[in-house]
Amino acid sequence: MIQVPHLTFDMDTPGVSTGHLVVPGGADCEALLLPLFSLNKGEGPRLLITGGNHGNELQGPIVARRLVDWLPEAQTCGRVIIVPEINPLAVQAWTRNTPIDGKNLNREFPGSADGSVTERIADAVSRLLLPMADTVFDLHSFGPKWDFPPAVVTHPIADSNLMARTLRMAEAFKLPVTLLWEHDDTLGMFDTWAHRQGKLFVCAEFGGGTVGSEALAIYEAGVRNALVALQLVKGNADCPTFRQQKSSRTLQTLLSDALKSPSRGIFEPRCSSLDEVKQGDVIGVLHPMDSLSAGSIKICAATTSIVCAIRSGAHVELNEGVAILARPLDDERRAHFDLEYQKVPE
Repeated sequence: MIQVPHLTFDMDTPGVSTGHLVVPGGADCEALLLPLFSLNKGEGPRLLITGGNHGNELQGPIVARRLVDWLPEAQTCGRVIIVPEINPLAVQAWTRNTPIDGKNLNREFPGSADGSVTERIADAVSRLLLPMADTVFDLHSFGPKWDFPPAVVTHPIADSNLMARTLRMAEAFKLPVTLLWEHDDTLGMFDTWAHRQGKLFVCAEFGGGTVGSEALAIYEAGVRNALVALQLVKGNADCPTFRQQKSSRTLQTLLSDALKSPSRGIFEPRCSSLDEVKQGDVIGVLHPMDSLSAGSIKICAATTSIVCAIRSGAHVELNEGVAILARPLDDERRAHFDLEYQKVPE
């Protein structure tokens, strides 16, 4: 008999409630208890905040737990549900994928009640938490191997009105970058499944590299800005200071903007994220390891663009990503999104 996920408390209880989302056990592991926080202040927006989708991206779980500390005093209406680590097995192992079955949780939605542990986690979140929310903030980072600015990312959405609303919500974080990122259709992503349910879904990419106190303050400020935009808390939104300046811009990147390694070797970055480059500028250099006589290979920008992400110095394989370039959102696309947003009912 297949067991079903369940909550250990009544989510409709007014005020603060804490407990667990219980993910049933299976042949591969015992049941999981995912700590869950709920703050129900009646009518208003319904928001789900998740962290720890990928276990080696710890900025999300930290910021989610920070919110639990101050949200009860600040929230004025609506309901906020926070699950700091939706994949505790990966977080404990500090791995992107679940160590037990090797699966990427962000490719397994909506999951399966009788599947492996990663599929059961996705099933529990999809079945019990997603229906309770109108909006989802999934807190990620670019991981320890990349230089990436604090950003909010959304992918193109077929529903043009939902796309416009999502972009506007992403920009409300006022982080240094809002990125419209074209990508190949990938089955099982959390955002794709949420979009099919008509949910507003925003993926925060909280930088890359090490987890530092200054960066965490920026990420927390971004989430607070978004809560202000949703009118869940009162206050004024403000661009956090990043690299000694306050700025927020919307960029777009295409599949062709991803730079790949031409062979195996050690990648040496020659620029940093948010650097502006021109056609022919050197983004990085690949040093072959099998011979000192073989020349290093320069990896150059194909067009004038902005370095959105660049790999930290590391050994890379053939055709492995080393940089992502971007450019400002073009005026025609912006005008289209603005027009669609005006169709949103009050």
